[in-house]
Amino acid sequence: MPKKIKHKTDQERSPRVQLQQLQQELVGCQLCPRLVDYRQRIAKQKRRAFRDWEYWGKPVPSFGQWNARLLILGLAPAAHGANRTGRMFTGDRSGDFLYDSLHRYGFCNQASSRDQTDGLRLSDTFISAALHCAPPANKPTPEELEICRSYLWRELQLLGRLRVIIPLGHIAWKTYLRTRQELNWPVPRPLPKFEHGAIYELDGRTTLIASYHPSQQNTQTGRLTKEMFDQVFEAARQQIKAPLKRARKNN
Repeated sequence: MPKKIKHKTDQERSPRVQLQQLQQELVGCQLCPRLVDYRQRIAKQKRRAFRDWEYWGKPVPSFGQWNARLLILGLAPAAHGANRTGRMFTGDRSGDFLYDSLHRYGFCNQASSRDQTDGLRLSDTFISAALHCAPPANKPTPEELEICRSYLWRELQLLGRLRVIIPLGHIAWKTYLRTRQELNWPVPRPLPKFEHGAIYELDGRTTLIASYHPSQQNTQTGRLTKEMFDQVFEAARQQIKAPLKRARKNN
């Protein structure tokens, strides 16, 4: 008599498997018509410098370790960066700026990110975004952010060892705090203000660190310098090394 196959429920699957399945689901997302049209149109038109590339042209999945203690939350894929390469912060100058600092503080194995075959490996780090499709003019609508936030909502519940969250930019900052509220996780009152380098303890184990986004608009104007960015990841490393504190009970 053949054995009865038992299908595992979500609760029985490991966080690693559930995160992998979530990214597969995300890549197939078609919920925002404006973003679907834009990402596919850019993938066909291409930039002259990348005319020989086969663009990814789909939602860009998050990536990193399922048991990471550091979460980096970006804004959205760049039209000719991650929308081309299919990996977060890969193939553009923002990525070079980010991975240079991550490498210096031991969060990845190399200081550059060219394509999915370049050998980059994150260490104790997971990278996600407020929006997983490249938006026109790099400006997502509130409705698009709300739809995409459902993926972050699920990721946060699976990333059970996080100690430090670094949202890159004000939109990512608001997205993370909004998602915590929806999960009924502790959030300071009044809400923490976004200011580069600001550090907030959210509970007994999670620290929020604000950073400007490493866009060329910020890095080329001096609003975000390499020293300023390095200080964020130095603080992240210190927080990860620090002993856990007992969470305060809400009155």
